[in-house]
Amino acid sequence: MSELILVRHGQSQWNLENRFTGWVDVPLSKKGIEEAITASDKLKDVKFDSIYVSHMLRAIQTLHYILINSNDDRTPIIYHEDKKIHDWEHHTGDTNSEIPIYMSVDLAERYYGDLQGLNKQKTREKYGNDQVHLWRRSYDVNPPSGESLKDTCKRAIPYFKKHILKDLIEGKTVLVSAHGNSLRAITMHVENISEQEIPNVEIPTGIPIVYNFNKNMNLIDKKFLNP
Repeated sequence: MSELILVRHGQSQWNLENRFTGWVDVPLSKKGIEEAITASDKLKDVKFDSIYVSHMLRAIQTLHYILINSNDDRTPIIYHEDKKIHDWEHHTGDTNSEIPIYMSVDLAERYYGDLQGLNKQKTREKYGNDQVHLWRRSYDVNPPSGESLKDTCKRAIPYFKKHILKDLIEGKTVLVSAHGNSLRAITMHVENISEQEIPNVEIPTGIPIVYNFNKNMNLIDKKFLNP
């Protein structure tokens, strides 16, 4: 049986300030750090065979707290996608003493384009509630110069199929530390959720979501590790 654990990063500083964040690389807020620590308490006894993380700081910070609170004494090793870094960090690896961590931009948050940095309430006042709701919660409507959820799915789901799925097929326990929309994309694929339903699926911050699969990769169950 294989296990997939998804963790959305804790509250970011711009979540706290009610601003569109997207690809602006802001850190966790104080509450976000507390959420990450709470998640780490739920996962401290889990031995991960592989870990996947977005390249963005708030996802990396969340993973950091999970790792430092872990009872697993293996050394985490981050593998990067950038060609020069990838070539120069070449290492045969040792699964007995190391935890491989793969960092990717394909797991990053949805790109909000021209909305990034704007206050969400002031944006509603300028463009109207209905328009902002479409930008935030539709499947295929793009914010100005940004990505729709559909666009995010076009990078996150192929990444899942190419990299994460192979580990699950091998019966591994896999952790993914990423963002609301990239994890919504993975959830859409794993649970076979429709385009109409997926915008309404909530991915809570700092609460691990655990999927178990049988050897045929049929989903057995799903649970939230609530505080």
